[in-house]
Amino acid sequence: HYNPKELLIFDSCENNVYDIDMELRATFPGLKIIPLVKDVRDRKSVTAVFKTYRPQVIFHAAAHKHVPLMEYNPEDAIKNNVMGTYHVAQAADMFGSQKFVLISTDKAVNPTSFMGASKRLAEMVIQHLDRISATSYVAVRFGNVLGSRGSVIPLFKKQIAHGGPVTVTHPDMVRYFMTIPEAVQLVIQAGAMAQGGEIFVLDMGDPVQIMDLAENIIRLSGFEPHQDISIKITGIRPGEKLYEELLTAEEGVTATTHKRIFVAKPSGIMADLIEEKIIGRIISGSLPQNKHDAQEMIREFLPDFKKSQRASAV
Repeated sequence: HYNPKELLIFDSCENNVYDIDMELRATFPGLKIIPLVKDVRDRKSVTAVFKTYRPQVIFHAAAHKHVPLMEYNPEDAIKNNVMGTYHVAQAADMFGSQKFVLISTDKAVNPTSFMGASKRLAEMVIQHLDRISATSYVAVRFGNVLGSRGSVIPLFKKQIAHGGPVTVTHPDMVRYFMTIPEAVQLVIQAGAMAQGGEIFVLDMGDPVQIMDLAENIIRLSGFEPHQDISIKITGIRPGEKLYEELLTAEEGVTATTHKRIFVAKPSGIMADLIEEKIIGRIISGSLPQNKHDAQEMIREFLPDFKKSQRASAV
């Protein structure tokens, strides 16, 4: 809608690139689109793309995002979410990009999951790079997006179509939600407002009880919950919390000119530690190869991460 001179679609999944490319060409026939099937973990490939196209603005959404899956694959959460972010962010600096917007998550706050911890490290990386680069690096932190791939509503609809049960992990589980158009508009707005180094926190409204959401989806599908379609409590999955937070206790927020966008007050950036324990390990190819190593790397920055087995249920 903003008529960019050129739009690069960058994804490791060719089917994603194909679907988005076809949709955009049908909707915006005059838009110049470059479909790229590349992987953010491939530094040479990322660098080549930036050298060729020199993008002005980057919205970095490439990440492994499924909490329970990343509990089984934490080393890959770090490779994709931390190393991949660094590769793209470094290329933005090398080739003079104006702005770099990292799509982060509420799960990066006091993380109890490897996915959330890897996104917190990604935030630290881009805040560090912002201090030493002419590029403005910012992060946007928000919760769940209704209808996005992997979100809970498509799962509920599929379960209802099969006659149930609809699965809810805990009766008291709550989450923040916003729609896809809301999320997109706020991310673009935050990017436009960015001066550099900020972590923007989006106003997600009131948290929603997942049990209420499940019951409402069942009713909207023409059934009566607990009668026509049962609801099964399955238990909290590895790495999950009953509720998510958008800020740490230390951060707090500062208002912006947009009523739904706030800025987290910056906490100390451990520049030397980031250079040695994240960037140094990426450059030397010595990232974690197993769960224990991933946990130890994260604890360099988040000392209390998974110190207690109870943490994932808090």
